[in-house]
Amino acid sequence: MDIKTILKSYFGYDSFRANQEEIINSILHQQDCLVLMPTGGGKSICYQIPAITLQGTAVIISPLISLMKDQVESLKANGIEAAALNSGNDFSTDTVIRRKCTDGTLKLLYISPEKLLTEIPFLLKQMTISLFAIDEAHCISQWGHDFRPEYTQLDVLHQEFPNVPIMALTATADKITRQDIIKQLRLNNPQIFISSFDRPNLSLTVKRGYATKEKDNYILNFIKARPLESGIIYCLSRKTTEKVSNFLKEKGIRCNIYHAGISQQDRDKAQLNFQKDDVQVICATIAFGMGIDKSNVRWVIHYNMPKSIESFYQEVGRAGRDGAPADTVLFYSLADVVQLSQFAKESGQKDINQDKLRQMQNYAESNVCRRRILLNYFGEQRDHDCNNCDVCNNPPRRFDGTEYIQMALSAVKRTEESIRTATIIEILKGIPSPTVIRKGYDTLKTYGVGKTLSTNDWQDYLLQMLQMGFIEIAYDQGNIVKITESGNDILYGRKRAELCVIDHTIKESIKPKRRLHLQIPTITIPGLPETTGIEDKELFEALRNLRRQCADEEGFPPYIVFSDKVLHALATIKPVTLEAFGFIQGIGEHKKEKYGNRFVTLIQKYV
Repeated sequence: MDIKTILKSYFGYDSFRANQEEIINSILHQQDCLVLMPTGGGKSICYQIPAITLQGTAVIISPLISLMKDQVESLKANGIEAAALNSGNDFSTDTVIRRKCTDGTLKLLYISPEKLLTEIPFLLKQMTISLFAIDEAHCISQWGHDFRPEYTQLDVLHQEFPNVPIMALTATADKITRQDIIKQLRLNNPQIFISSFDRPNLSLTVKRGYATKEKDNYILNFIKARPLESGIIYCLSRKTTEKVSNFLKEKGIRCNIYHAGISQQDRDKAQLNFQKDDVQVICATIAFGMGIDKSNVRWVIHYNMPKSIESFYQEVGRAGRDGAPADTVLFYSLADVVQLSQFAKESGQKDINQDKLRQMQNYAESNVCRRRILLNYFGEQRDHDCNNCDVCNNPPRRFDGTEYIQMALSAVKRTEESIRTATIIEILKGIPSPTVIRKGYDTLKTYGVGKTLSTNDWQDYLLQMLQMGFIEIAYDQGNIVKITESGNDILYGRKRAELCVIDHTIKESIKPKRRLHLQIPTITIPGLPETTGIEDKELFEALRNLRRQCADEEGFPPYIVFSDKVLHALATIKPVTLEAFGFIQGIGEHKKEKYGNRFVTLIQKYV
């Protein structure tokens, strides 16, 4: 079969996405390549189709057992021979897999970098290898944000298998990281494919300066407005994940935690429950996510600001992988900035990590289209706004904040620039804290001058002052606040400055409007007119229930059977024959034969 026939027959799609066909042809012509695609952009098909086409077995190097399991289940559900060789297998399973590798009946073998290195002299030398695909290739680079030592030894592949093409794939790599991946892997004159990083189905929202209670209430209302939608809440610490999870559980939300402090067994159980839709929400540290291929995650919330734009974009990219609309919300505060700056300062790559954090902070604090900032970071210029982020939909209002800025700067100046942000606020609000009394700050002229503003408002204004460059934090001096040259211009009246009006509409109980509607393509069946329609919400829920039933029977997560996007298409087009069912995008021949009659019978009851 040619590659387009394989695409339709096995995966159910009529056409390739941008760059996919060119990438596949490069591998078919034995060329090395580096592939950059955003999460959910269709990287897997770039090596899965060549694996089906070529003689022998494709070796896919993947960092996590759970990710391998997801990929293998998805391929098997599409009728493709695939397996994973890892420590989770028993002896008999391993023996069967090895036999299939050596006789060439296995089309894709998933393996960890550690296992690969030990198997090179043994199993791999006995196989006919069609290609190597290295997933999460940013782990190879010393500049990568998720360093993994075994990845650095993969340069051995071209030494041991000089005639086998290598495909390196990643969702996040800036220019320096890309060059480093090529160098470390010793790729031979590689083709470099950079797809658009735009994920237009993701809404982007930032919430600044919320107190803990306000964040929790916002999140609770957000989830209650989406009772059937799965989501992930990323937190900076293990303690926070547990606190947020306990709060949601008390409110009746089905929720699990996931972080490195719990046992592997509990992590596996939490991930499986989430994949199978037994729980709605996962509260997790960044340890969670890389190993999941769940296509129907409908939202991602960052409880704290991430350390870099790469981390942020990879994590929000776990929402809406099926192309249907999904929501993302980022909370951040002055405390996040201080804590992450301390982490960056103490890291082994201080300058790089501080620069990445500044870029992330600029994104969070910007008043221009957020998508344009993200795309520009990845080298993709956009000359228009997205109309699917909070800045586009609600441009911030400003006011002359010179007086408030001068109050804060005066408190810093009168304490000889020796205090932290918390003490600044205590002085401005006239709070007789132990530090204020011990240091005699209650005698300052600025003591109590800002008592009409709340603590949260002062934290927000100080954050804005930091972003505008009026103050800086001396992280090497206990996080004390220093006034910059431009700050002195404001303090001494040489210039004036504006602040953004603070949004006090914290407790949102109304479901946010969907900014985008899922585009369901018309289908053309030979001899019949084009088919489209209006989605039947009741039918969609019935299809969800049937999908869950099919998944439970086979021990699969529901999204392995069909994605949410396929269900939306079925509920809109309502095919009542097996032939029409097979024309829906995302339904290949194997799934048509396997599930078609059950789904068509259900649809017929609603039409």
